[in-house]
Amino acid sequence: MTILIKGGTVVGPTGPYPADVLVDGETIAAIFAPGRGPEGPEVIDAGGKYVIPGAIDGHTHMQMPFGGTEASDTFDTGTRAAAIGGTTTIIDFAIQRYGEVVQDGLAAWHAKTADQCHIDYGFHMIVGGVDDDSLKAMDQLVASEGITSFKLFMAYPGVFYSDDGQILRAMQKARDNGALIMMHAENGPAIDVLVKQALERGETDPVFHGLTRPQELEAEATSRAIWLASVAADCPLYIVHLSASKALEQVKAARDLGRNVFAETCPQYLYLTLEDQLGAPGFEGAKWVCSTPLRSKHENHRADLWQGLRTNDLSVVSTDHCPFCMKDQKEMGLGDFSKIPNGIGSVEHRVDLLYQGVVDGKLSLARWVETIATTPARMFGMYPKKGIIAPGSDADIVLYDPAGRTRISVETHHMNMDYSAWEGWEIDGKVDTVLSRGEVIASGGTYTGRAGRGKYVPRGLSDYLI
Repeated sequence: MTILIKGGTVVGPTGPYPADVLVDGETIAAIFAPGRGPEGPEVIDAGGKYVIPGAIDGHTHMQMPFGGTEASDTFDTGTRAAAIGGTTTIIDFAIQRYGEVVQDGLAAWHAKTADQCHIDYGFHMIVGGVDDDSLKAMDQLVASEGITSFKLFMAYPGVFYSDDGQILRAMQKARDNGALIMMHAENGPAIDVLVKQALERGETDPVFHGLTRPQELEAEATSRAIWLASVAADCPLYIVHLSASKALEQVKAARDLGRNVFAETCPQYLYLTLEDQLGAPGFEGAKWVCSTPLRSKHENHRADLWQGLRTNDLSVVSTDHCPFCMKDQKEMGLGDFSKIPNGIGSVEHRVDLLYQGVVDGKLSLARWVETIATTPARMFGMYPKKGIIAPGSDADIVLYDPAGRTRISVETHHMNMDYSAWEGWEIDGKVDTVLSRGEVIASGGTYTGRAGRGKYVPRGLSDYLI
């Protein structure tokens, strides 16, 4: 099918410009000056709307086992919600636990996604046990499986934790094969001490989840990961879900030295706070338990993170989408905050929440598109197939209406959750139409996509490697 998207303002990493976009089948065929497109094809009127590349969420956890339960969004429900919110590609995490075979973990995630995804998807690989076999598997996944990024944890001893020696070995392997190391940077053993001490004092409410994970332990781990990567011949390092000013300082210092160090943040850290959400009365704060935790509104974290996005010290905004329901899931931590499953659901709202940053004067239109689409595509080896409005690229396209308005609520969201972390939020903009590989899957509030149409995307190496 041939479609002409006519009369809109295309927004790319270089800024906005008026243009018509011709889609032929699954790809973008051409970009024309306004009114110069061909006669005859189906026309979508984009007048008054921004035409942006479909967003890429580089950090999601659908159906992830965690804390004795499993993330409540399946690949069906989660990718449908993502699509409605303007995200046309996700990169989820396949998991190898300690003692398991890396390739078996990958096969399990391929089985979960089979005939389920509404949009395209790729995988990162969590390496839960660094040894000779898993290091060999890293080479095989890069060479043959299109998986070019591996996540390690400095937190969660006994679950995913890797010690410094294991981290160094994995970084050395990544330096050899060109992969990117993604790091959950918190000092897990020290956090476990603080958690134990808090519980012994009877401090059991959700707010203590944040108070026992102070920003100093995020900054220390971030710094340690950066120096370990330096020892590994400047292995490419990507810090996930960075939440705090002191951790950002470590990333900025490394980038100022020209190091292969990158970081993402998430909407929850740009907007929500320890006092107003995590510290809500009673057990209500459990809705916002995630790791890294929400930070204090009495410090400069949110302002510093927005500035980091403007200066590119923070490269990407992902969601770390890992939703749990309050009933029977978050409630597992009643009387013991350490048993609350960690995670917030935002995959449906990231495009809107970051656009609010444009409205509020915190981001430019170009930077909005970079952080939600173009940079993730380049960072994770999907560019120019994804992340850009350009001839030859996949026709993953979102028409965004700046005159629209979005109200977020559990009553209207499509994620499989019994509450919304963003209940009552009003956004000065709205996703109007979503195309995935040339197919209109959402338009004017009507969803027409289907489970199983999403394709697995094998990824190349990061564009940012030095």
